[in-house]
Amino acid sequence: MKTVSVLKINQRNKKMANILILYSTTDGHTTKICNRLKQEIEKNANQVTVVAVETFRRLDLPSFDKIIIGASIRYGKHNKLIFDFIDSNLQLLESKASAFFSVNIVARKPEKNRPETNPYMRKFLKQTSWRPNKLAVFAGRLDYPKYNFLDRLMIRLIMWITRGPTDPKAVIEFTDWQKVDDFAQMVSEMQREGSHAETDG
Repeated sequence: MKTVSVLKINQRNKKMANILILYSTTDGHTTKICNRLKQEIEKNANQVTVVAVETFRRLDLPSFDKIIIGASIRYGKHNKLIFDFIDSNLQLLESKASAFFSVNIVARKPEKNRPETNPYMRKFLKQTSWRPNKLAVFAGRLDYPKYNFLDRLMIRLIMWITRGPTDPKAVIEFTDWQKVDDFAQMVSEMQREGSHAETDG
């Protein structure tokens, strides 16, 4: 009975964090991942706002306790708007607990599904001076029927080169949702202390 009372007191004393998840998506799958993160993070009594990078100017950025940025890859690049946001708000980002995650198909491979081994995450870290507290890489979704003719052609070529699925009717979700949930827990617990980025596993 005493343990239960202490637990309730700790829950009441735990400050709710106001968290922003800012993202860039190509075909909508990164949006799905962001919404999953929101769902899981809010289980820990936090408030989460999910916003596309194109509309962030309507937000009061300093009001957020933590800022999470997520971006998908298309043709080997993260959206330039993500870098523009980081460059314009670097001082703010460095003053808060922050995290970054990349969504890319190459992360379907076990040897490339960690921040330190994923080529796009490594490239990202070379392109910016921002060093978020947490990093994660999630495998994306392959949806040939959804792509336009040129994208379908190019992505099939990339998949052929990397020995991935090339069936033009294929729709495959490579995302490890448990990994997404684990990252959500890390975000809930992360603090501003320390400048070294930690990975999701």
